[in-house]
Amino acid sequence: MSVRRCTWANPANPLYLEYHDHEWGVPCHDERQLFEMLNLEGAQAGLSWETVLNKRENYRLAFDRFDPQKIIRYDEKKVESLMQNAGIIRNRLKINAVIVNARAYLELCKDVGSLDAYLWGHVDGKPLVNLDGRIVTSPLSDQISKDLKKRGFKFVGSTIIYAYMQAIGMVNDHSRECDWHPNNRQSKAKK
Repeated sequence: MSVRRCTWANPANPLYLEYHDHEWGVPCHDERQLFEMLNLEGAQAGLSWETVLNKRENYRLAFDRFDPQKIIRYDEKKVESLMQNAGIIRNRLKINAVIVNARAYLELCKDVGSLDAYLWGHVDGKPLVNLDGRIVTSPLSDQISKDLKKRGFKFVGSTIIYAYMQAIGMVNDHSRECDWHPNNRQSKAKK
């Protein structure tokens, strides 16, 4: 029996298939990964996710495994070294956004405890399932985007936040034909 995936999952890229099959749409509660994915989704602006995904390991090395306590200490010398790093997207605004986001993240954690509590509180801890086809924003992504911007985060527009919600499993947007759509997983479990 052949595997059915969302059409965006490039079958020629094993990294992309691994991401689709084991990460995208899977609820994430790991603080480091939540912070990482927020910044990687921001890095995607104007590019394909596959481009960012292919550079993810380089990002992890370049940005100290997305440790906000280390990132807030980055200075202009560090930014210049990141601008020379061919393993990441060398966009000064996006690089600086990671530093700004680290500061905003730490403030958010002081206010609400954690990014996990903040995000999952919007959906009462339960992933939303999209049954309406391809969506790029929602009232919830609009709301979270607006609030994160007020808190000082950068590269957190509604489209980026919706993609982020998909990536961390707050929204399950696997296509109806995909084996990873919740309805298909439940029917396979019954067999």
